[in-house]
Amino acid sequence: MAWRCSGRTNAQLIANMSTGGIIHSERVTKAMKAVDRANYVPVREDAYEDSPQPIGHGATISAPHMHAYAAEHLLPYLKPGARVLDVGSGSGYLVAVLHGLVGPGGQVVGIDHIPELVSTSIENLKKDGKGEALDRGEIKMITGDGRQGYAADGPYDAIHVGAAAPTVPEALIDQLAKPGRMFIPVGSFLQYIEQIDKDEHGNIHREKIMGVRYVPLTDRESQLELAI
Repeated sequence: MAWRCSGRTNAQLIANMSTGGIIHSERVTKAMKAVDRANYVPVREDAYEDSPQPIGHGATISAPHMHAYAAEHLLPYLKPGARVLDVGSGSGYLVAVLHGLVGPGGQVVGIDHIPELVSTSIENLKKDGKGEALDRGEIKMITGDGRQGYAADGPYDAIHVGAAAPTVPEALIDQLAKPGRMFIPVGSFLQYIEQIDKDEHGNIHREKIMGVRYVPLTDRESQLELAI
């Protein structure tokens, strides 16, 4: 059903994902309606297509239904005051959605190793009315190696990873709160979403959710080679 969710407007796109059984929660519906995808894609005419789109530097913005799946799976940990890390934050779109789910009092940290993407994501967020959230530190955009996470603001109640890792980086597991949850694509040729839960005692439970196809979570030089 996911590929049928494209719409002519942001509201129609989200309504189609609800009708298609991808969005179940009113909280996710509200958060996604408050973020206009047209502010985060290079070609505004394609903003409401339910498909991944290139954003330059070998990166993409994921299809809207994958962002919806991520929000729904992480939702139990996206409460007011929660701390969230978005690895491979790219355009900044999901950072904005997650910000809407952890306020008031929460913080979302986006990290990407391409400085130009981080700069563009900040401009995107400002276009979308999130400038005050940036000024208050409720949203923080960092240039760095997302495979190492961002320990300075951890631990995180929820971690989203927007590119596929061959194996789950231990640094990200370490930075999960107790309890906490990660939503991460794993694999090289064959990929799947893995949901990783850490309980209050630090025990880890892993569950494969669905098959996917993501760009690789890699170093800056290798990613830039994808853009050539």
